[in-house]
Amino acid sequence: MWNHAPEGYLCPFCRNIATGEGEYPVEIVRRYEDVIVKMNPRWRLANPGAALVIPVEHYENVYDLPDTLGASLQRATRETAQAMKRAYNCDGISMRQHNESAGDQDVWHYHVHVIPRFDGDGFANTEAMIAAPEEIHRLSALLRDYWPTGESIG
Repeated sequence: MWNHAPEGYLCPFCRNIATGEGEYPVEIVRRYEDVIVKMNPRWRLANPGAALVIPVEHYENVYDLPDTLGASLQRATRETAQAMKRAYNCDGISMRQHNESAGDQDVWHYHVHVIPRFDGDGFANTEAMIAAPEEIHRLSALLRDYWPTGESIG
């Protein structure tokens, strides 16, 4: 109903999930049955290690999500936040979710940003950057080590 992906859109998240490949390093932190958690290669300098919680099946935005996916998304988001608190010793967590161009959505596949926050980090006034692949890999491994269930996907 409220979809805006251009005709012929090749979803980068669907490609990441299906092949493990992408324009930037694809670090999957955790796989659930219907949701994955992957490192976001784009973060702010003072907020390294941001992650994305993404449904495995393609849904463009919040308007498309089935009710049955709600609990899985919330669990993955909560566990990602808990892992960040343990792994990064951050002062807080921000979660963001964008819909449509006017809502700053830039990938036409529903996802939740989970962002480590630190006192005085100036988050609102800083630009995002593409992180170095080594740093993405290092922080991804750290999150796995601190996942609340104690399980790791290797």
